[in-house]
Amino acid sequence: MNITKLEKFLGENGQPKFRLEQLKKAIFKEAVASFSEISTLSKDLRDELEKEMKILSFSVEKVLVAKDKKSMKALLKLNDGNLIETVLLSPLENTWSVCVSSQVGCPLGCEFCSTGRSGFKRNLTAEEITDQVLFWKQWLKNNFEFKIKNYDVSKVVYMGMGEPFLNWEQVKKSLTDLTDPKLFGFGARSLSVSTAGIPEGIAKMAEDFPQINLALSLHFGVDEKRSACMPINRQYDLTELREALQKYFKLSNRQVFLEYVMLDGINDSQKDAEALARFVKSIGKLQLLHINLIRYNATDAKFKASSKEHTLKLKNYLLDQNLSVTIRKSLGEEIQGACGQLAA
Repeated sequence: MNITKLEKFLGENGQPKFRLEQLKKAIFKEAVASFSEISTLSKDLRDELEKEMKILSFSVEKVLVAKDKKSMKALLKLNDGNLIETVLLSPLENTWSVCVSSQVGCPLGCEFCSTGRSGFKRNLTAEEITDQVLFWKQWLKNNFEFKIKNYDVSKVVYMGMGEPFLNWEQVKKSLTDLTDPKLFGFGARSLSVSTAGIPEGIAKMAEDFPQINLALSLHFGVDEKRSACMPINRQYDLTELREALQKYFKLSNRQVFLEYVMLDGINDSQKDAEALARFVKSIGKLQLLHINLIRYNATDAKFKASSKEHTLKLKNYLLDQNLSVTIRKSLGEEIQGACGQLAA
C-alpha cells in the first residue's frame, strides 16, 4: 500500500488528519482487501478511493496450497507485467511465516537455485515487498479454512527471489515499514534477512537494524567449490565473509544463521564437513553462530539431495566439534515453494 499516495489523496480531498490513521488500522491491522470494506468511511469516500488506487501493488495470478496445508505459494503479477512468487509457511499450528522476494529474478546465478538461473529483471520497491505480507494477511482472513486470531503473521523472512543486499535502499525502507507500530508492527527479532554474501550489506544491516536476524547462505567451506556453484564468491570470498561477520559481531551481538544446503557428492563428504568446521571456527564467536543443514530441494538442475544418512553424519561431526547445528525441516517442496525453488 502506497501510504504517501494515500495521504496526498486525503489531503487534496479535504479529509481530516485522523482519516489516515483509520485507513492504516483497517489496511494493516484488520487486513481489509478493498476500501469498500471499511465501514467507518462514507460510501462516497470509499468509492473515490476504489477509483483512485489499489491496496495491493500487484494482482494475484494463482495460489497453490500443499496437501498438509502447512505451505502455500502465490504467483503475483506486478503492474509492469513481471512475475514474482511469495510463500506462506506454517511450521507450527497457527504460526505463520511469510517468505518475501526482494527482486524480480536474481543476478547472482547460483547453480543450485532456480531463481538465480532464471536471470535478473529488476529490483522490487519497498511497497511491492511489504505488500507480499499484506496479501497473506488478507488471504488468511478471507480463507475460512485458515482463519486465525488477528490474521496473525508472526515472522517475515527475506529468503524469496533475489539478493536483498543488492536492493538495500528499498529493503531498508520495507524493514522500516514492517517494524513501524502504526503499520505492520513487527518486532525486529521477528524479521530475518538472508544473503549469499555481500559484505557491504552485512555491515549496513548491522548499523541500521542490529536486532534483525541475519542468515548467510554459505553452503561450502572452501573457496574453490563455493566459487564453482556461487559466482558471488569470486567477488567476495570466504576470507572477506569471515571479516564481514567479525565486524558484524562488533556492531550486533545477535546470532547469525549459516545456511548449508546438502548436495549429494558435492559438499557432503567428510572433507567437506572438516572444511566447514574449520571455517566456522575461524570466525570466532561460536556462541553466536548456528548452522542449518538443509537437504536440497529438487529443481531442474543437475544436483541431487544428500541422503538422510549423509546429512545426519555431517550433523553429528559438527556436534562433535562443539558447533551449534540442526537439520532444518523444509516446507513447500510439494508446491515448488521451498528454498531455491522459486522461479515465477
